[in-house]
Amino acid sequence: MNPPTALIIGAGIAGIATSLRLTKLGYQVQVFESNPHTGGKLHAIKQDGYRFDLGPSLFTMPHLVDELFQLFDEEPSAYFNYIKKENLCNYFWEDGTKFQVKESLPSFINDASLVFDEPKSNIKAYLDRNKLKYDLTQELFLKKSLHKTKTYLSANTLKAIAQVNKLHLYESLDQTNQRYFTNPKLIQLFNRYATYNGSSPFQTPGIMSMISHLEMYFGTFYPVGGMHEISQSLTRFAENQGVVFHLNAKVDEIVTDTKKVNGLKVNNQFYEGDIVVSNMDIFSSYSSLLKTAIQPKKTLNQERSSSALIFYWGIKKEFPELDLHNILFSEDYQAEFEAIFNEKEIYEDPTIYINITSKEDKSDAPSDAENWFVMINVPANYGQDWMQIRKKLRKQVIAKINRILNTDLAPLIESEYVWDPVEIEKSTSSHRGSLYGASSNDQMAAFLRHPNFSKQYNNLFFCGGSVHPGGGIPLCLLSSKIVSDCVSDLKLTYA
Repeated sequence: MNPPTALIIGAGIAGIATSLRLTKLGYQVQVFESNPHTGGKLHAIKQDGYRFDLGPSLFTMPHLVDELFQLFDEEPSAYFNYIKKENLCNYFWEDGTKFQVKESLPSFINDASLVFDEPKSNIKAYLDRNKLKYDLTQELFLKKSLHKTKTYLSANTLKAIAQVNKLHLYESLDQTNQRYFTNPKLIQLFNRYATYNGSSPFQTPGIMSMISHLEMYFGTFYPVGGMHEISQSLTRFAENQGVVFHLNAKVDEIVTDTKKVNGLKVNNQFYEGDIVVSNMDIFSSYSSLLKTAIQPKKTLNQERSSSALIFYWGIKKEFPELDLHNILFSEDYQAEFEAIFNEKEIYEDPTIYINITSKEDKSDAPSDAENWFVMINVPANYGQDWMQIRKKLRKQVIAKINRILNTDLAPLIESEYVWDPVEIEKSTSSHRGSLYGASSNDQMAAFLRHPNFSKQYNNLFFCGGSVHPGGGIPLCLLSSKIVSDCVSDLKLTYA
C-alpha cells in the first residue's frame, strides 16, 4: 500500500513544521515555495560585512521548536541551539528614563517598583493574573481548533468559561493595565505587547496581557546562528526525514472537486495529493488559489494587522547602553496607534525598536561595529507613498535616536537596506504587507480567524500566522500542531 501524500504551499516556519508533523503521521510530503529559499519571513541577508535577520527578531518558547526534533526521537541540540537572555529588553524614554527588564521575575518586580514608583504587590498581582489567563485559555485559544465542537466539551474549556470574568475580555488592554498601575510609563511598557500580534493596546481586549506572560515567564532566547537558523535547521532536518522542497515553485491553483481538493497546479504541472495544506496568507490563498471556492467574506474582510518599515543599518560604532532588544518609546502612544489604525498613516513621533544580533554574535558585524535592525510599526499598505514615507521616517528615526542616545547617528551608517509593507507583501504574499494577517482589535477576533481546516473541502487545511491561533513564531508552530491533529481526525482510505 502506497503512503498517503501531502502537499504544502509555502515553506514558512509553519509550513516546515507541518511538513515534519505530517511526515511523522506517515505522509509523503512535498513543499512548494515561490521564493528561492525556505523560511518565509525568517530570512536573512549579508551586506557590506554585516549579517541581518530580515524578519522576526524575538524568539520565545523554544521548546516548540525542540518538540519537532523530539518527534523523531532526536536530540534537538544536535541540530539547533539557543541561549537564554538574562536581560529581556532595554526601554528608553525622551525624559531620560531608562529601564532594563531582567529575566528574573522577582528582580523585575523589585526594579519596576523602584523606577516607576508602583507597589510591588500591584506588579505581582498583574503578573499572577497574566499567568492565570494563560493557564485558563492556552488549551482553548492556542492549542486546539476553536472551530470544532469537541474543543468546547473539555474540562479545561468549561473551567475557563466559569472564570471568564478574570480574563478582561470586555475592556481594552490599556484599560486592563490602568486597573493595576498609575505610572504612564509602566502602562506603556505593558501596552506594547499588543504589537506582538499587530494590534492596538487601545482596541485589543485585555486578555492579551497574557502575551507578556509568554515573554516574562518563559524568557527570551537567542538562536545560535541568528533567527534565520530556526527555519534553516528545521529545513535541513525535514529533508533528512524525506520531505521534498520545491523552490522557485509558485503554486498557480489548488485544484478542487465538489467537496475535496485533488492537488496543486504548479508551473503548469499537476501534483496529486491526498491532502493539501496552505501556509500562504489566508487572503491570498483564496484570492489567488481558490478563486472558485465560496469566499469567507467576513473573515477575509477583517481589519489588517499593522505592518513594519525596517531599516537595516550597519553602524560603525558600538553602543554599550544597548542590548539585543531595545525600545525607544513615543511620547504619545495613543496618538501613534490612532495614526496607524484609524488614519493609516505614520505618527510623527514613532516608537522605535532596535535589534542588534552582533551583541550575541560578533561575526554579524565588522570589528567595533553593530548590525542594527531598526523597526517602526506602520499601517498595512493601502496605497501610501512608501518611498516618500521612507525618506521622512528615516529623518525622524535618526533624530529621535540622536536625542535619546545623545549621539550623531547619520555619519555612522555605512550600510543600509530597507523593507517596507510593499516589499513585505511582494516577498511573503502577506496581504497588504500585514505581518499577522488580521489584527486583534476586536473582542471576537480570535473566533473570526480562519480555522485550520476548510469547511468546504474535507482534505484542505491551513497553517501560519494569518489563521488560528495567530501570528508570531510560537503561534505559527502551534498552528502546525493543530493541523496535524485535524489531519489525524481525517478518515481517508488509501489505495
